[in-house]
Amino acid sequence: MASTGREYGLKINRHIDERRNFFASSRAAIRYFKKLHESFGSWVLAVSAFNMGEKRLKAEIIEQGTADFFQLYLPLETQRFLFRIISVKLIFSDPFRYGFKLDKADYYHQLSFDRIKMKSVDQIPIRIIAQAAETQFKVIKDLNPEIRGHYLVSGNHDILIPKGASEGFHKRFQALFENYLTVSKKRVYIVKKGDNLSLIANRFNIPLATLLIWNRLDFRRPIHPGDRLIIYPVKKKQKN
Repeated sequence: MASTGREYGLKINRHIDERRNFFASSRAAIRYFKKLHESFGSWVLAVSAFNMGEKRLKAEIIEQGTADFFQLYLPLETQRFLFRIISVKLIFSDPFRYGFKLDKADYYHQLSFDRIKMKSVDQIPIRIIAQAAETQFKVIKDLNPEIRGHYLVSGNHDILIPKGASEGFHKRFQALFENYLTVSKKRVYIVKKGDNLSLIANRFNIPLATLLIWNRLDFRRPIHPGDRLIIYPVKKKQKN
């Protein structure tokens, strides 16, 4: 839950959700499990509390008069949660015994990446980071799943990029970002009376969703005359 994640040091807001970050969330989960084990005195109860919430588990222990997991009547989801974990442990401890013949190709590959530090006073489109890393938008999002949306907010960040892409990254990024800022200033549309987002999108022959992404807009919030919107030129598809 968001409140628990924040309590254990995770950054969770509308721009960043470190529960999605493999490294940050694993460290937070380890700290949380240790705290639950200290509180309940057993790993099975710690796992149960992790699933159903520690306050709720304490209430059931008090009401049912026992702290023995196997004598407690708990939600079916929590019961299944524990035994699924045990099943996975048993299978991976001896796959062949349970009918699984796993080769190296069957396992997830170890993550390979370079870690870079970025500092910005302005929001950065992820596509610019991807271009500087000489890769695709999807690769950056897959390596940094904690980033929500299409922009990296201002501030200090540790970003993962493909292995080997760090050499020359900052020089490429600086050039790309300066060009992005220059182009943005030249592609400004001033909202007029009677305009709405759908009309503007139709006028420039772009999807409404694209207009929202370019300008970090919420469709539920109205625009007003005098507002400034970024409209990039869209390349026309060549006919065969």
